[in-house]
Amino acid sequence: MSFSEFPVSPEIHRSIKDRGHHTPTPVQAGAIPVALSGRDVVATAETGSGKTAAFLIPTIDRLHRKNTRHVAALVIMPTRELAAQAAREFNLIARHTHIRCATVVGGESERHQIDAIRKGAQVLVACPGRLIDFIERGIVKLDKVEVVIIDEADRLLDMGFLPQLRRIMRMVPKQRQTMMFSATMASGPEMIAREFLTTPERVTVGGTKAAPPSQIRQSIYPVTLENKGPVLLEILKRPEVESAIVFTRTKSRADRVAKLLIRANIKAVQIHGDRSQSQRNAALAGFRAKKYRVMVATDVASRGLDIPDVSHVINFDLPDETEGYIHRIGRTARMGKAGEAISLVTQEERVNLARLERTLGNSLDREHVEGFEKIEIHAPKPVTVFRSSGARNRSTRNRPRSRWA
Repeated sequence: MSFSEFPVSPEIHRSIKDRGHHTPTPVQAGAIPVALSGRDVVATAETGSGKTAAFLIPTIDRLHRKNTRHVAALVIMPTRELAAQAAREFNLIARHTHIRCATVVGGESERHQIDAIRKGAQVLVACPGRLIDFIERGIVKLDKVEVVIIDEADRLLDMGFLPQLRRIMRMVPKQRQTMMFSATMASGPEMIAREFLTTPERVTVGGTKAAPPSQIRQSIYPVTLENKGPVLLEILKRPEVESAIVFTRTKSRADRVAKLLIRANIKAVQIHGDRSQSQRNAALAGFRAKKYRVMVATDVASRGLDIPDVSHVINFDLPDETEGYIHRIGRTARMGKAGEAISLVTQEERVNLARLERTLGNSLDREHVEGFEKIEIHAPKPVTVFRSSGARNRSTRNRPRSRWA
């Protein structure tokens, strides 16, 4: 199948051709024809599978054909980074049409967003908090919305946005087209589908459980706390590591790792929740433009961000949950490309490793960097805990702390 087979307007075909895209991804091939027919859609697909274009192409085509002049489509996103990414994708697809969009997100200039709305945006790409604020102040009206897209539904629930989502959905017309996209279809997203969609057509790519893209090579490097930093530097010296995202557990550790890399003359930048929105935007823009070879991030950057050509994802710390691991490593191998995911794992992280491998259903390859102590990570053994009245564990009281602890 090719994009030329979709019955969309010539202007949309021209935009797709401009980008050099010829063959739709599986989720696009499944969702776009359904959406073009006007039916509701529930689409489940792994990260990096092209879900954003799957809902933007039919939505832009619909509004363009009707010569719509008012706000007629709403895209609900969990984070401002995802909203900005969707807006960029929108501008590429809609470039030869009169359809315009405005982002409605917190942490950025209200004035620019309000100006974009008042200049005649037909599509709003919004995060729930700022959107409700604009509605309450009379800046935005949703009474003429024809299409609602709920993107990253599982993440919206994880972030506690269900009450806001329900409030927003009560403000849009009941007669509408609704599309929902999610990486997983667990009980939460399934509930959203039942509550807000009408007999939706289901498009499932790669199963309903989150799983890493098959083209990602995954491995772990057993390390000690003390040599995590030096091992990371050695891995980053490899010529095949063209661009990498390094994930850390905490914001302070992200800062320390970034400083370590910069001292080693590696062009690196950090992104986390304590950075201002302008700093985060600049970091993402610099990384996309290859001004920085490495971006050090907390999980703020693990979901949904489409950063092309990331050759490696490196978990400086393993996340606590397998789903977090899957979304982190999904920053590489985007749109069918190959990629590599490396995790630096200490004996202290063996419980998380055991949980991860149990969920994935296989053991990850063990690798070793020459010149460093070879370490075996053993699976945790059941431990009987005896509780005493106020007694402390003397074995850990005076344990020296590593800078990475």
